[in-house]
Amino acid sequence: MTVSRRTDPLSGTTTMVVASRQSRPNLPDAGCPFCPGGIEAPGPYEVRSFPNRWPPLPDGRAEVVLYTPDHDATFASLGVEGARRVVDLWAERSGELGARHDVGYVLVFENRGPQVGATIAHPHGQIYAFGEVPPRPAAEVAMVRAAGSDEEALGEPAAGPNGERLVVATGGWRAWVPWAASWPYELVVAPDDTHPDLPSLPGPARDGLAAVLVAVLGEIDNLFDATMPYMLWFHQRPFAPAPGGGPPDAAPRVHAHICPLWRAAGVQRFVAAAELGAEVFFNPVDPADAARQLRAALAP
Repeated sequence: MTVSRRTDPLSGTTTMVVASRQSRPNLPDAGCPFCPGGIEAPGPYEVRSFPNRWPPLPDGRAEVVLYTPDHDATFASLGVEGARRVVDLWAERSGELGARHDVGYVLVFENRGPQVGATIAHPHGQIYAFGEVPPRPAAEVAMVRAAGSDEEALGEPAAGPNGERLVVATGGWRAWVPWAASWPYELVVAPDDTHPDLPSLPGPARDGLAAVLVAVLGEIDNLFDATMPYMLWFHQRPFAPAPGGGPPDAAPRVHAHICPLWRAAGVQRFVAAAELGAEVFFNPVDPADAARQLRAALAP
């Protein structure tokens, strides 16, 4: 495969041109390749990772992560024990990929639903191991470095002066609607302690991450009593050495961004021309109102 990394000379936007991905199938021809016995899971498993057959990055730097053998499960339905297995696999693969000499950044993410391009409904996510730190996490590193810490962005103040945007706090983790949320029911999930990455999370913190993800992803589905399409990704420390060969750059604590796509039941929130053209977003739901609705959707 050939990957061409290009930077637009006018905007500075990075694009990876991967012409080989044009031939990947839109939907499986028959059956689910992720169910036990399928082409990507020939035997029984609890969780599983494997190289992407249509990778956007070369040399085994794109992987698929299967959360469960149950085709009809959701992340929330895994429960804390099942979710903890996923967290452990995320951490294991992040550490393994991040240790490679040709990897500078590991992005763990999930696209759920055909609205965000997920061609297979079976619960799964992906991992991309970039050669360099991509612009979005690099911008977070720069913001935190300028501020001197990540406390305002990811510490207790981030959920509002009175916690009005806090949605869930459990097991040393908090989930809240950001003050400047771009998506109506957007969430940030972060630990109370400043763990830098998924591999460094101790056992209790992994349990806490599993619990908070089960809670908030369940709330998202409960909100409109339907399976909500969403995008989810983790930002963690860069794995590359800093320029000059020193230790990796200081970075915000590991955290997840969750962006559900609906602004009302079955009504998709589209990012349109004015937003893309200006890179200024117009959110139709007040973040504090979103947090109240999500709290009310917490499963008993």
